Amino acid sequence: MDGLMGGLPSVAPAWCTFLVILAVWEVAWKGIALWRAGGNHHLWWFICMFIFNTAGILPIVYIFAFSRKKEG
Repeated sequence: MDGLMGGLPSVAPAWCTFLVILAVWEVAWKGIALWRAGGNHHLWWFICMFIFNTAGILPIVYIFAFSRKKEG
């Protein structure tokens, strides 16, 4: 038998590794952003980031552009 992928054992690790790295990247940024959105009472940001998987783009935008608390 040629492995679990039916003849493609050398190709499978490359895309599997990429997906694992992408998932870890997304979870890390999403966790930080959801924590901040919850602390800042930004319900709609929290809901959007919780539902949509954007490979970390939406959480990064929120963290650096919208999560700052207003001084004053």
